[in-house]
Order: sequence, then C-alpha cells, then structure tokens
Amino acid sequence: MKFADLKDLTLVELSAKGRDLRLEKFELRKQQASGQLEKSTQLRTLRKDIARVETRISALRNKTKTAAK
Repeated sequence: MKFADLKDLTLVELSAKGRDLRLEKFELRKQQASGQLEKSTQLRTLRKDIARVETRISALRNKTKTAAK
C-alpha cells in the first residue's frame, strides 16, 4: 500500500482500514507463533502499512484542529 492510496480516504474509512490491518496482523502473529507463517516479511510490511494509516489519520486530525481555530 502506498501513501498516495490513503490520501483519498476519509477519517472513518482510514479508521476501518487500520482496524482491518491490526486484525490481519493479529492473525499473522498467531500463524508465526504456531510456525505456519511462510513469509515473515508480511509482518514487517503490515506494520509499515499500519504506520502509514496512523500517520494519515493524525494529519487529518491536525488539519481539522487548525481549521477549527
């Protein structure tokens, strides 16, 4: 996922996407603990995707705060 893909999403959509990514991360960590995870790089990629979503959410919240002043 690229940051440009997130620019068009609303705050609600970003929150839902973040929730979905965290759930997916949980599932991958369960697989890793049981030894079923084949590609360990999926976890790293997922972590970075979550960070991108959180960064965009933070930017949108800061934008609304400054617009409200």
